Order: sequence, then C-alpha cells, then structure tokens
Amino acid sequence: MEYNTQLPKLQIPEYGRNIQVMIDHCITIEDRDERNKCAKAIIQIMGQLNPHLRDIADFTHKLWDHLFIISKFKLDVDSPYPRPSAETFETKPAIVPYPATKIRYKHYGKTIERIIDVAKTYEEGPEKKELSRLIANHLKKSYVNWNKDSVTDDVIFKQFKEMTNNELHIDESSALTHANELKNKNHNNQTPISVSVGGTNKHRHNNKKNKSKFKHRNNNNRPTS
Repeated sequence: MEYNTQLPKLQIPEYGRNIQVMIDHCITIEDRDERNKCAKAIIQIMGQLNPHLRDIADFTHKLWDHLFIISKFKLDVDSPYPRPSAETFETKPAIVPYPATKIRYKHYGKTIERIIDVAKTYEEGPEKKELSRLIANHLKKSYVNWNKDSVTDDVIFKQFKEMTNNELHIDESSALTHANELKNKNHNNQTPISVSVGGTNKHRHNNKKNKSKFKHRNNNNRPTS
C-alpha cells in the first residue's frame, strides 16, 4: 500500500495528486502538438476544480502559471500567456518595515499625536484655541470608547498637557463635552438593532387583523353542503 508521505511532494496540493500525475505524463509526450493538446485539456480540468474562481480577472492566466509551477518549469508547450520563470517565484518579497515609534497613550493612537504636532505650528489665536479644545474633546471621546468607566475633565487636561508638552493651552475653566453626550453620539451613529415596544405591539396587532381576515376569507370560500 502506498501512502502520500511516500509519494513525491505536490507542488500545489490544492489541485490534488491526479493533476500532478497528468502534468508529469504531459512532460513525457514527445510530439509537440499532442503535448499542447494535453496541456489544454489539463487546463480545462484545473478550471473545473475551481468553478467559483472563473469570474476573477486573469483566471486562465493564473491556471497556466500554475501548470508550469506544478511541472517545475519542465513542460515545454505553447502558452497563450508569457511563460513565467522559476526565478520569479523564488525571489522573496521585500520586508515591510514595521512602525517602531512609541505611542504614549495607545487608546488615543498615533494619529492624534500627529494632529497635535500640526496644531503646534499654528499661530496664536482663536483658531489654535478652538483646535486645542477639539483635540481635548477627541481625547475624552477616545477615553470613553476604550474604557468602561467615565472620566473627569481633570484627567483629560492632565494627559493633554503631557501629550502636548505644555505647548498647547486650553481654558480649563470651561468644561468639555459630557461623557454621556459622547456615548449618545456613538450610539446614534450605530444601526439600531432593537424595535420599540410600541412598534412591536402594532405589528402584532396588524398580524391579528391579517389572521382574522384570512379566517374570514376561508370561511366564505368553504363549500356549503
């Protein structure tokens, strides 16, 4: 008995062992015309194995690329697309650099720190004061979103000073937006998932009316003896 572990490794396991055997046989065909016919027949079978991918652009092109990959680029046939090379698939992609910058308060994110840096460049005036207050309100909103407990303005003002290095100033005598109001704004932005009790009762009442009409119609349509 043969086990899969004893058989040669599949190049693309998603196509199965039979496709691998067909392609290996296609490589051994000496006549080029017959070899081209065999390759086209294998492409059709490979497409039938993945019918849900036929609507994808360049689907046939991908099948031909897989055909050459499975054959370890030994199959010499006339492809309707440029033949890929082994070096193309052996080249490793470039490493994407991961941002290594530190975030002082992770629940506020890095974007708000960039906004603060831009706000520091503004000239002193009403616009800079209003932007500072908007930033503080955003800090409070983010705090409420990521923490179950409420927060006082004193905590937000303290963290605002730390994040801005005291380069932005805000009038601490005026209160920020209330936490409950911020929660209500977030709630209103979400799609409601419940139905009001009044609407439910009305719906039930309409159902009762429809049922009664249905019974009345059935009674009228009954044959009389």
